[in-house]
Amino acid sequence: MPNSTDLLANLYNAFNPFEPLPAGDPKYVDCQDVRGDADILQELGNRMQLANTNTCQLYSGHRGAGKSTELLRLKKYLENRKFYVVYFAADEEDIDSEDAQYTDILLACTRRLLKDLKGIASPRPILDWLKDRWVDLKDLALTPIEFEKMAVEVQLAQFAKLTANLRAVPELRQKIRQKIDPHTVTLIQVLNEFLVDAKQHLPNGYNKLAVIVDNLDRMVLVKDGDGRTNYEEVFLDRSEQLQALDCHLIYTVPTSMVYSTRATDLRDIYGDPQILPMIMVNTLKGDIYQPGLKKVKEVIKKRVRQIAPELSLETEIFDSPQTLDRLCLMSGGHVRNLLLLTQDAIGRSEELPVSEKAVRRAITQARDTYRRAVENHQWCLLAEVSCSKRIINDDLYRSLMYNRCLLEYRYLDDDGEMQRWYDIHPLIQGIPEFKEAVAKLS
Repeated sequence: MPNSTDLLANLYNAFNPFEPLPAGDPKYVDCQDVRGDADILQELGNRMQLANTNTCQLYSGHRGAGKSTELLRLKKYLENRKFYVVYFAADEEDIDSEDAQYTDILLACTRRLLKDLKGIASPRPILDWLKDRWVDLKDLALTPIEFEKMAVEVQLAQFAKLTANLRAVPELRQKIRQKIDPHTVTLIQVLNEFLVDAKQHLPNGYNKLAVIVDNLDRMVLVKDGDGRTNYEEVFLDRSEQLQALDCHLIYTVPTSMVYSTRATDLRDIYGDPQILPMIMVNTLKGDIYQPGLKKVKEVIKKRVRQIAPELSLETEIFDSPQTLDRLCLMSGGHVRNLLLLTQDAIGRSEELPVSEKAVRRAITQARDTYRRAVENHQWCLLAEVSCSKRIINDDLYRSLMYNRCLLEYRYLDDDGEMQRWYDIHPLIQGIPEFKEAVAKLS
């Protein structure tokens, strides 16, 4: 049986937890039936097809649950139905998730739309807008050249410079916002002129335009002096502007906003946000849910199959079925946690099969990370949820959901109705502070 360094390296890299799968990737596993029948193609895609006006929808779920992979599937689904789709992850080039406001998002959308559509539409309305602002902005773009003297490609690049500085240079961030903010309405106007032109020249038979802005769910909650949050500023205060682009829109939104006291306001503005729950690996009563466990194993199996299709997952990749089961159950049905645990266990192995000891050490390391994520007063909250399987609509619980100490699950009951429940991440079960909190609760 091959145990080479190359094989281990290939297996290790096959479990990269930070790369969403492109549409059609053979490693993709359809988990709809163990996520409470959650299907992004029906929930978001059908609405966009049926509506005779532009739609603006929100999509949420725990970070690392698989939202980006599902959004890339949606992109392909829409493209097969004559939508031209602009998809981008906002935090990769444009915004800083630790400090994000609406103006940053608008500039990010402008930059990406210019990048993707400049070949089929005239950017002149947007460039004229930028020219009118240039006296105020050229120092913030760190460009000494006069705007009129730049070639068109260089003029277009100035939006990229502004968003790059928004992301990378904190001392310039607020200055850029102050200069742009009074002019966001006119920026949307010229951006829509650009979009109207683009929609008239869409290639290859496309007849609709959609924009998907991913990773806004990673925005960190920030409160101002009056207690208002940046989530409220973006998704409520600026909702009209957020919806104003002349195309179909999907924005990801933090779970703690979806579960806040402003949930009904979000519904009134955007309709019900769609939420991607965990893969259910345990039942509400704490028993192993075999269909969910099977799906989680399939996620591992499909990645292994790309590297070593001849090896048995349960005896040659892992040293026993029990070792594999333990790793899968400790993920809580959270895809990124599953990939992280598997990659860490492989990284602790000098040869195959991956041993129970390597898996145990990977679990211990991950458990310690979760222990550090919990503040002292939160252990009693986690103990309560582990017993009740419910959460209270409170900032303390929302913060535990944001850092994935609490996970959401769904299932269809015997009447076909969707039921929602919550539990602690399984990694927390073995932490002494949690055990003490459970004992006090009992």
